[in-house]
Amino acid sequence: MAAAAGLQLQQVRAFSTGMALHVSKLIRPPVPVFGLAGRYATALYSAASKQKKLDQVEKDLLRVSALVKEAKMFALIINPHIKRALKQKGLNDVLTKEKLSPLTINFVNLLAENGRLKNTTDIISAFSKMMSAHRGEVLCAVTTARPLDEPSLADLKSALNSFLAKGQVLQLETKTDPAILGGMVVSIGDKYIDMSTKAKIQKLTKIMRETA
Repeated sequence: MAAAAGLQLQQVRAFSTGMALHVSKLIRPPVPVFGLAGRYATALYSAASKQKKLDQVEKDLLRVSALVKEAKMFALIINPHIKRALKQKGLNDVLTKEKLSPLTINFVNLLAENGRLKNTTDIISAFSKMMSAHRGEVLCAVTTARPLDEPSLADLKSALNSFLAKGQVLQLETKTDPAILGGMVVSIGDKYIDMSTKAKIQKLTKIMRETA
């Protein structure tokens, strides 16, 4: 038992050391994600890529995401009075029973050792963005005042697809927000275009005030 725990800790420290000392050897994801979540997700993406385990790790993280939202697990993670070592052991036991890959288990252990379990959801989200870009997916969110009918939705998809490069795949999410009054707000990749009636009214109001 002690030997296994020692090996586990050794693996976690090796992952951690790799993050700190081998930044130049990282396999960069196709899209950068910044901040703490981005740094951890990039390290995991690099390790999984080198081991050809990207798809497996992505699948594992979906399960981890569900686990950390369960009441008992969530309480364990956010409780500041539980020592990191106990959190790490509790998580490791659960993840081992789930038969997740050693890479994923070691990574979650690293988060526990570094006191970053509370950032798990953000890190998984960052990794998902990297994997989406890895598959050539371009995320697009379109907000309208009312749901689009089928012909309008088809026209929108056709227009958006015309902007994609060869090999890219559109991943469209549509939302409704009556507050924009009409028109639409489009967010695609790193671009944000506000063509809403609300924005037009605000612009017109500003011009009228400036010329009054």
